[in-house]
Amino acid sequence: MRQGASSMDGRGLCRQRGVVLVIALVFLMLLSLLAISAASRSLLQERMAGGLRDAQLADMGAEAALRGAEWRLWKASATSAGLRCGSTVLTDCYQFDLSGLQSPAVSRFRTGVGWNSSNGTEYNSANGGANFVKPGAGFDNAALAHNPRYLIEDLGAELPPDTGAQHESGATGSTGTGYTSITRHIYRITARSTGGSETTVRVLESTFSAKGD
Repeated sequence: MRQGASSMDGRGLCRQRGVVLVIALVFLMLLSLLAISAASRSLLQERMAGGLRDAQLADMGAEAALRGAEWRLWKASATSAGLRCGSTVLTDCYQFDLSGLQSPAVSRFRTGVGWNSSNGTEYNSANGGANFVKPGAGFDNAALAHNPRYLIEDLGAELPPDTGAQHESGATGSTGTGYTSITRHIYRITARSTGGSETTVRVLESTFSAKGD
């Protein structure tokens, strides 16, 4: 009788050890799932932060190009001859078509998807800007994948409201002569910039009034 009882106690102990192993494996699996979930979430947050930083770099690059083009127009408008789209002062300017037909180059620059390096003017250290692209450009520093670019359009004379088929209106005039003056022109500036990666592109636009012919 004692020998049989000992045999049964041994089998019960083995079963108990088997249950402990199963429980340990279940907890190990749960801990593994929690670790994988935490790692995935951390990687996702890192990518989101990187994407946000890239977008901010592109925004700042486009803003810099926009202000640089405005400064160029303001400075050039101080000349006695004024500005003329296509003149030696403003060779990279496009004349707006009142019929609404835009130049293919203008359309590509304003509405094209992705980076456009074939149209517009590069904003770099050679024309009042800076070299935004440095060795090792990318997420390891604040450099851009490409220097920003801008495009200037002459929208025509600034006219008072309800006067002609103009697309902008105002009453500033030139040298304080009031709204009857048509010596000022409205210029539309479109600026494009990448972030640290050229897959991120931002486009900004502004209108700027400057003395024309």
